[in-house]
Amino acid sequence: MDTALRLHELGDPIEVSLSLAAGANLASSGVVAAAQSLTPGLWTVQAKSLVGVAHVAGIEVWIKPKVDIARIVFMLGYARDPKGWRDQDVGLEPQQELMPALAHTFERQADRALQQGLLQGYKRIEDSLPVLRGRLREAEQLKRRFGLPMPLEVAFDDFTIDIPENQLLLGAARRLLRLPRVPVEVRRRLVRLASKMFDVTELVRGHGLPQWTPSRLNVRYHVALRLAEMVLHATSAEQVSGPVRVNGFLFDMAVIFEDFVTVAMSESLARYGGRAAPQDPQHLDAAAKIRMKPDLVWYSGPRAAAVIDAKYKAEKPSGFPGADLYQMLAYCTALGLERGDLVYAKGNEVAATHTVRNAGVEIVQHALDLSQPPKLLLDQVADITRKVVEGSASEPPHPRFERPSEQFSARWVP
Repeated sequence: MDTALRLHELGDPIEVSLSLAAGANLASSGVVAAAQSLTPGLWTVQAKSLVGVAHVAGIEVWIKPKVDIARIVFMLGYARDPKGWRDQDVGLEPQQELMPALAHTFERQADRALQQGLLQGYKRIEDSLPVLRGRLREAEQLKRRFGLPMPLEVAFDDFTIDIPENQLLLGAARRLLRLPRVPVEVRRRLVRLASKMFDVTELVRGHGLPQWTPSRLNVRYHVALRLAEMVLHATSAEQVSGPVRVNGFLFDMAVIFEDFVTVAMSESLARYGGRAAPQDPQHLDAAAKIRMKPDLVWYSGPRAAAVIDAKYKAEKPSGFPGADLYQMLAYCTALGLERGDLVYAKGNEVAATHTVRNAGVEIVQHALDLSQPPKLLLDQVADITRKVVEGSASEPPHPRFERPSEQFSARWVP
């Protein structure tokens, strides 16, 4: 039987009995931090920012997030589509584990999407046929058939269910069925969902996901498709580094938080004009050899007016307890700014202001409370954005909306 470990995200380390090989595999997987204890046969294991469930060389690791599951899904959805994602549409069940909750939610949304039948669309097909269908591919006919009249190399559009939308739903259902502890009833419904798509092409692990375009024709699929993309990204083997094969369902809370803050603050900055540049490439040195990429730079005119970096928790590598502050100081120096703003998740770091000696640079830390419902969470982002603009290198313009919550309400109330 597999060894099962239950951990809390960024929680206290626990000691477990593991063989030398199992402990070494766990340590090299990148899923958790693991090190040999002073007591022979025991290993100290601690969860980092990854949450979910994973199988690592015979060890089943469950990591419970600090943040409410519904809030995680909201941040993921908002970062992918700030104008179209509606928290009310998802309706997550109050499950204790992230993976069963999302499996249940995906199954329900996919079933709702398919109530009117499978979506169909046109797909470009190139084939060899005994009769002419669509357009003759003349170059291919000469290249492959050497002048023979049959078969014909043709290209045509086929109206089919084998389209990206259905491929994504099928792929997500298959991935969830391979994960442990999916409730029996949910598993049964996922099997039924997959059986409806027997003519749909299976996704190939390691290949890119098929691209789909939101439209009025596939609007009933939208929520299910965004959940499917979350599932497929979270179950990607490429998500975790290390020589040990890892199968599972893992989200990196640091990435989720940084993506959400970057997108939400970009949206909020749009109210003040100027230009928000996410992941803006910069160089520290005059020779342009030392690259930097702040999470967000706001330009008010041709010059940078503010720089923002999102950090789920403070980075404190050994010997460099203020690594985030050093990094922000480098951004401010290169961009010629007298202020930089760091946005942390509340509880992982506190709000504070630091004035750098002999540099004339102020670094402001903000704390975002992720326990708040979506409306209040975005109101917090709007408030932080206002403070950033007021303290920026430009003269603060007037926002286009006096009350950010009204903008939110107009967008989010169905």
